[in-house]
Amino acid sequence: MLELDGQRLSLDQVAAVANGAEQVALSAPARRRAEESRRVVETIVAAGRTVYGVNTGFGKLSDVHIEPSQHRQLQLNLVRSHSCGLGLPLSEAETRAMMLLRANVLALGYSGCRPALIDRLTEMIERGVTPVIPEKGSVGASGDLAPLAHLALALIGEGEAVYQGERLAGAEALRRAGIDPVQLEVKEGLALLNGTQAMAAVGALALHRAERLTRLADVAGAMALEALRGTPVAFDERIHAARPHPGQIEVATHLRELLRESEIRQSHLENDPRVQDAYSLRCMPQVHGAVRGALAHAREIVETETGSATDNPLVFSETGEVFSGGNFHGAPLALSFDYAAIAVTDLMSISERRIDRLINPDANEDLPPFLTSQAGMSSGFMMMQVTAVALLNEAKILAHPASIDNVPTDGGKEDHVSMGMTAATKLRAIVDLAEHVTAIELISGAEGLEYRAPLKPGLGVRSARDVVRSHVPRLTGDRPLAPDILKIVAAIRQNEFDSLT
Repeated sequence: MLELDGQRLSLDQVAAVANGAEQVALSAPARRRAEESRRVVETIVAAGRTVYGVNTGFGKLSDVHIEPSQHRQLQLNLVRSHSCGLGLPLSEAETRAMMLLRANVLALGYSGCRPALIDRLTEMIERGVTPVIPEKGSVGASGDLAPLAHLALALIGEGEAVYQGERLAGAEALRRAGIDPVQLEVKEGLALLNGTQAMAAVGALALHRAERLTRLADVAGAMALEALRGTPVAFDERIHAARPHPGQIEVATHLRELLRESEIRQSHLENDPRVQDAYSLRCMPQVHGAVRGALAHAREIVETETGSATDNPLVFSETGEVFSGGNFHGAPLALSFDYAAIAVTDLMSISERRIDRLINPDANEDLPPFLTSQAGMSSGFMMMQVTAVALLNEAKILAHPASIDNVPTDGGKEDHVSMGMTAATKLRAIVDLAEHVTAIELISGAEGLEYRAPLKPGLGVRSARDVVRSHVPRLTGDRPLAPDILKIVAAIRQNEFDSLT
């Protein structure tokens, strides 16, 4: 059980809750903070003080005063009117991550909502009620208004939710799960809608996958190096100590471990005429390491955001003051997701170059053309590289930054927006493409190793080849290769290579 206290959450913790491996509850200190924050809001209402979102309209309409008799309806209207998302729903894992992050932000005690609101979110996570949240409609300015509104809509018993695999009306999903819908009080609709939790959830899970994939890229690259009879000299620790980027050092260390006890290397150690390999092999520590560095930066941003107050206005119960600010702006996340997307695309680029070297008869000396012993009659792996190029092209288009765009919204009140949700969904799409390209490299590398038998590759490469061969047999004649790629993608997503990374 993960007790929410508004603390910084790791990507692993977010992924564990998102995938149903861990439940959540509100901690006792967080409950007390929420109660104190709520008392400040109630005091403001009783005193008739004007505070944004408590007794005013929203955005451009913030100068409109709302009478006390209409305060509850104001919050309900906010949730309904902002539920304007379109497109495919977020995955259940992404939605659970979004609910977790929203509950944790509210647990900080700056939102002015009742603890009961947080309890409902944690109950929905625990009992498997997943709101249907369209992924399009957020510009990441006042946070992810449309996605969070759809989350809130299910919380109050409207909209739609998935329960036990069935898509239902929100009220029916809550009823079947034994959860009472929330009756929103003053400020609580706004407390649910302001924030970056949609982009943070989508981006966090994409980053979690990307980090695993970056480590697997070392495995695929080491397999290609062995199949091509490359040299591990470029991974000598002294080279990397002379340029001590942490990611570069980590990758070189990982490659040395993967290649340990290689019979293939020993076979050509004495009489290898090549002084150095192509960059796609020789520069793996530098390129893979730089990707690790970019993802580490994005992780730091996301994990900081998981424990940050992204509401507006913020309630400071120590002094009873309420301040309007801009913590909901998604710029930190948007920029980091764009950076990560560029990095993962570059990882795909170097992988595609190694795939080409494995199958292209003009790029290697002694592997059969297109990794088939019947070249001409058979095309072998010819289309594997073509497919990798097609996927890489798509990733390059998607890698164009979303965060550099700006279109003012809300009558010009929100005159600079982050486009953070677009950056997050683009990153997710690129990671998906990268998993497929890595699968192609793994299959191609395993096929290349067949032509080095009976010599054995390094211990780590040997284990990776065995995982590939447990799903994909050696190519003895032309066959449809798409099912093979999909089997290895599934193995990647089911963590079958994780012991090697």
